[in-house]
Amino acid sequence: MRLHAVLLSASILAAAFAPAHGAPEAASWTPPADPYLWLEDVGGAQAMAWVKAENAKTLGVLEKDPRFEGLYADALRIAEAKDKIPAPEILDGRIYNFWQDADHVQGLWRRTSVADYAKPAPAWTTVIDVDALAKAEGKHWVWEGANCREPEERDCIVSLSDGGEDAVTAREFDLQTDGFVKGGFVLPTSKQDVTWEDKDHLLVGRDWGRGTMTESGYAYIVKRVTRGQPLDRAVEVFRGSPKDVAVRTFELRDGDGRHAVFIDQGVSFFESKVFILTPSGPKPVGLPLKAALHGMVDGRILVEPKQDWTAGGATWKAGTLLALDLDAVKADPAHLKPRLVYAPGPRESIEGVATTRHRLLLTTYENVRGRLTVYTPTANRGWTHMRLALPDNSSLGVAAVDPRSERAFVSATGFLSPTTLDALDAASGVLTPTKSLPARFDAARDAVDQYEAASSDGTKVPYFVVHPKGLKLDGLNPTILYAYGGFEASMTPNYNALLGKLWLEHGGVYVLANIRGGGEFGPAWHEAGLKTKRQIIYDDFAAVAKDLTARKITSPAKLGIQGGSNGGLLMGVEFTQHPELWRAVDIQVPLLDMVRFEKIAAGASWVGEYGTVQNPEERAFLLKISPYNNLHAETAYPEPLIWTTTKDDRVGPQHARKFAARLAELNKPYLYYEVTEGGHGAGANLKERARTSALEYVYFTRKLMD
Repeated sequence: MRLHAVLLSASILAAAFAPAHGAPEAASWTPPADPYLWLEDVGGAQAMAWVKAENAKTLGVLEKDPRFEGLYADALRIAEAKDKIPAPEILDGRIYNFWQDADHVQGLWRRTSVADYAKPAPAWTTVIDVDALAKAEGKHWVWEGANCREPEERDCIVSLSDGGEDAVTAREFDLQTDGFVKGGFVLPTSKQDVTWEDKDHLLVGRDWGRGTMTESGYAYIVKRVTRGQPLDRAVEVFRGSPKDVAVRTFELRDGDGRHAVFIDQGVSFFESKVFILTPSGPKPVGLPLKAALHGMVDGRILVEPKQDWTAGGATWKAGTLLALDLDAVKADPAHLKPRLVYAPGPRESIEGVATTRHRLLLTTYENVRGRLTVYTPTANRGWTHMRLALPDNSSLGVAAVDPRSERAFVSATGFLSPTTLDALDAASGVLTPTKSLPARFDAARDAVDQYEAASSDGTKVPYFVVHPKGLKLDGLNPTILYAYGGFEASMTPNYNALLGKLWLEHGGVYVLANIRGGGEFGPAWHEAGLKTKRQIIYDDFAAVAKDLTARKITSPAKLGIQGGSNGGLLMGVEFTQHPELWRAVDIQVPLLDMVRFEKIAAGASWVGEYGTVQNPEERAFLLKISPYNNLHAETAYPEPLIWTTTKDDRVGPQHARKFAARLAELNKPYLYYEVTEGGHGAGANLKERARTSALEYVYFTRKLMD
């Protein structure tokens, strides 16, 4: 299962609709009658009784299948394996890692030395045992990370979620004593954002009380919290608007100690007003509304405009990487003079930006194939660069960087190539193999091809096909087609052990489609499908399915589709618009009620992606594509698997519940499953996630291989 949770950092149940900025208000409009509003009461007794009954029916089918136990055993073995690559994080010159296995279900936060990490079996020191902490405190703690103060990297704010929600409890932890700080900072449970200002002060956005959260459920008020003082004495630093998506703070710091604190006022999901915090208060920075700040190296702030931007006497294309001089920004933040670092070609895009002490590591995609280049600042404010020799047809990533040195770790992964991790000396460009994931499935009999399908407007949409060698082009190959199609999230090759073991090894075919809405070809690929233009995303997906059939790779009787979160909305739309194109539809933690999505969980924050029912034109489009509102008694649908989680406070289980209930009302076949823990994902621990994955592959096996 490949679940993409890109609907980021959401919050409590949205209280009201969030009109798009500048959108005309709806004069008067009555939403369609909704007989299943009672299922929106997430933990209500009636709703949970319904969930319990639906789970029993679905598990009675899928878990009773004789293949379930074997698939679950394989999934759990992979999830709990002790020979996984321990993902590195470099803090204070040491390697930290969060780890889960059969003996540590909730996980360990642990560390080792750089030298020991390179060994096959490092000697780890446990820093926090989340299982033990959860047991001692009577909570179902889920690790949500640690934010450690630079440059010392000793004082950390550790975030823990009870059951996997986005809301967290934050507590100060000392990496020298390896204990929570007595009398230290404690921030009670909330959707919250924390930035260290100095050792004794935090900049915090959180729920400060009634009326202090946006309609999307984020904070819009930032306060300075002082060590030793209660939260009610925190001093306000910045106030946005309840109509904003969120207000957050962040620090940019380079390897020589230059730094600045910024405030990001998110006026929509993709648009922000940026302020620099000065001794006299926040001052606006003259960035375009759509821009991403990626870090700083040698006093140069790295910025990627997501829209064409005229500044410093030149016009910069969306998707380029530019540098701003920190001192100049501090002196005159309103008038910026960017310099070019990188300009992508027509089939290229920026994937990631990371910085070591004196270098920039830029990962890009060239026709959805990864590239990694090291950039070094020069004295005349220019740059030199060198491309690293890494595997082609792979996804590349910077797994960790050390801001105090030129040390970094680089990952490479492909559909059939187990993930590798190399240590990088960014100064020399030398890569040293460090870790390699053991093969989890037999890939020797498989191959990967890349094709293109022509969408409804003639645009070529690329897609990858992972298939057995010597594939017979007879239309009889059981195939899973996956896509996401939103929020500028790129879908790229990756080594998916569960997919390989539970599907490819059994002779299945897997297809990954790079449809619009993603970021594979830069901001324009995403912008093409925003709001009322969104139908082109769904056309792209259908075009890939039709192309697969035309090439006789598969056929509707052997084709299943899969997507989660925003991809779950994609599944719902394809289910209602083209039920004839597939036999199986796996709808994961989805949005499905696009008429009420702004009132459910963090839905109001995504108006920038989907539009709003407060705008008549956008409302008409949402009504047209909303899966929940477009189910019809006279239509023959394939039997879908719809699953979600009770603890999902980002998208919310309400969408999936109501969609299933509507199918039941129409006497249409469906399977529904709700995980009772786990947030916006497949479960809160390894066993729950393995079980959900096994249920999915049993479903696909029954539908496409029997």
